[in-house]
Amino acid sequence: MSICAWCEVRACRDQDEGNRPRSCPQREGKWLDRALQKYEDPGNRAMAQIAAHIEKTGYCEWTRLQEITEFCRAAGYKRLGLVFCSGLHSEARIVADYYRKSGLEVISGMCKIGNVDKGDVGIACKDRFNPDSFEAMCNPIGQAELMNEKQTEFNVVLGLCVGHDSLFFKYSDAPVTVLAAKDRVLGHNPLAAVYQAGSYYRKLHAPEED
Repeated sequence: MSICAWCEVRACRDQDEGNRPRSCPQREGKWLDRALQKYEDPGNRAMAQIAAHIEKTGYCEWTRLQEITEFCRAAGYKRLGLVFCSGLHSEARIVADYYRKSGLEVISGMCKIGNVDKGDVGIACKDRFNPDSFEAMCNPIGQAELMNEKQTEFNVVLGLCVGHDSLFFKYSDAPVTVLAAKDRVLGHNPLAAVYQAGSYYRKLHAPEED
C-alpha cells in the first residue's frame, strides 16, 4: 500500500534512502525501473527536460496560461488544440485569442461538437436534462478525433466534465495538459473545497452516517 499522501518524511526529495518509512512505495515493486526505462525514450526525456525548464524559469511569475505558451515555444509546438466546455465558450475565445497572439495556431473544439443526441449512445432519460427532446451530448472522443485529424501537437483542456476529460485524454494522439478543471459550484477552482476543509467545507470530510 502506498501512503505518500500521509507521509511526513518525504525522503524521496533527498538521497537519504535509509530514512524512508517501511511503507514507502520505493521499497517494493518494479514500477520505478519501468519508469526510468521510459525516460530513455527521446520524446519523454525531452518533455521532462522542457517541463523542468519551464518550472524553474517562470517559477511564481508565470500564470498557467503563460506557462502553456512558453512550454509550446520551448518544445517547438506550433499547432495547439483547445477543447472546452460549452459553458466556457466566452473564456475559450479569450484563451484562443491569447494563444494566437502568442504566435500559435489554435484548433478549437467545443464539447457538443458533432451534434450527437444523448440517446444515440444509450444515455438514460433519467440522466438527461431534457428527456423528451433532442439533447446534444458532450463528445470528448469526437473532440480527440478532431484534434488527431488536424494533427495538433499539444492539446489544452478547458473545463471538461469529470469522465469526459478522461475520454479525451484516452483518445488524444498529442500530449495533453489542463488549463482549468470543471467545478460548477466553486467557479472552476476545485481546490477551494480543500483549502476550506476545516471550515465551510468540513462537511465533505465528516464521516458518513449509516
